Amino acid sequence: MDLATEQDSLLRTVARVANTLRSNDIRFAIGGGCAVYARGGPASEHDVDVFVKEEDIAAARTALVAAGMRAADPPEDWLTKVYDDHRLVDLIYRPNQRPVTDAILDEAEELRVGPTSAPIITATDILVDKLLVFGPHRCDFTPLLPVVRALREQVDWSTVAAETVNSPYARAFLLLVEELDLVADTGSHAAGRSG
Repeated sequence: MDLATEQDSLLRTVARVANTLRSNDIRFAIGGGCAVYARGGPASEHDVDVFVKEEDIAAARTALVAAGMRAADPPEDWLTKVYDDHRLVDLIYRPNQRPVTDAILDEAEELRVGPTSAPIITATDILVDKLLVFGPHRCDFTPLLPVVRALREQVDWSTVAAETVNSPYARAFLLLVEELDLVADTGSHAAGRSG
């Protein structure tokens, strides 16, 4: 399957997930690469990340299985997974040890993503989550640079700095993008969002 066909298939999965969760009155927001794409960044061809509060995760999984998807039991304790044919959908309730909260879902913006519209997490939340993934075994900044270039005007950089301050990898990345003139100021440490 070529890249364009895979991208179209992934976007159809986003639509199927969004329509199913909406019809079951389950609050959610699209995150990860599909959120980057919806906000004007590079296309994603990997998987669909869906943010759901922990108390809604079982209902979300049940609804998607009832819609014809296949459940999988991951070893991780911060998400669950379903498959739409071969396409992976991660139902995430605690990305990088940060629980999905009403505040995160409230701030999500309804945007077009492929054949549908869906609530999309903020560019600030996208960047915080991507930065908190960095660690000693995963510290290649290269894939994140095009994302920053595309989304930089949508990001609250002081919140990103505040919410990632404990990560030396995030601090290094923020210094890098500041030196590259991709942001005006990454140094202010405003209070992060509560909730």
